[in-house]
Amino acid sequence: MKLSLSVRIAEAPCKTKLNVPFRDLVQLAAELGYGAVCMRASAGGIGTPRAELEKMRGEVERAGLCVSMVTADSDVPLNNEHGPDSLRNIGPSLDVAEALGCDLIRVCLKTEADIEHARRAAEQAAERNIRLAHQCHTTTLFETVERSLEVLHQIRRSNFGLIYEPANLMLCGEQYGLETLRRLKPYLMNVYVQNHQLDPQGPVELETWCLGMRRFRHIPIWEPGGVDFPAVIGALREIGYGGFVTIHQAYAELMGPREAAVRTATYLRSLGGIE
Repeated sequence: MKLSLSVRIAEAPCKTKLNVPFRDLVQLAAELGYGAVCMRASAGGIGTPRAELEKMRGEVERAGLCVSMVTADSDVPLNNEHGPDSLRNIGPSLDVAEALGCDLIRVCLKTEADIEHARRAAEQAAERNIRLAHQCHTTTLFETVERSLEVLHQIRRSNFGLIYEPANLMLCGEQYGLETLRRLKPYLMNVYVQNHQLDPQGPVELETWCLGMRRFRHIPIWEPGGVDFPAVIGALREIGYGGFVTIHQAYAELMGPREAAVRTATYLRSLGGIE
């Protein structure tokens, strides 16, 4: 497994801009031995001129990295009613991925009607050797393990898969360990890691369709009391996962991006199986 650093580590709470220059994040990732950066529209997306995206790709490649995944518009991570819109017009997102030299795009499905659009978008993406993936995420069709598998079976496209993310599964009361990963393995295209601690008095509230509103607090990935990351990394080793493990934590309220990137990489590598 290889580490990828998401630009979210330095993203403003609005999720539409970065608190530090993209170039600084790239250099930080390279300095700390990450293998890739995970791109979001807060750094570059469908609203960014192609020439600028190609310049960013050059910065990434000169640093000895690659772009592990693209989230090409801000509505997808905001998970709002417009999140699935890119499936109806996937071309601009494909253009972003090509400009950045990346073959994986994160998308969003929230209604049954989105499934057919996902099929068509996957077919268009396949023509350009690009894959689409959906994160395990609250208030989407990929909120629970069973529903995720049902939707993946309905889409039935080999280039459409899943971004495993245990913290969201935990918020939804789902099992996220070895047995779950064995079931998800055929569709696994990326891994996101972030950490939450469930707390009825927590400062953060997030809606789920399966359990209603859930309160929690953001905690560092290495802090106990949230996701069992030794078990998660051990399970990923057990199923033979060899792709990227992406640091997806929103650290802005906890610490600066350098400290977060250093301490997270050190901790995850200490668990074994991660370069």
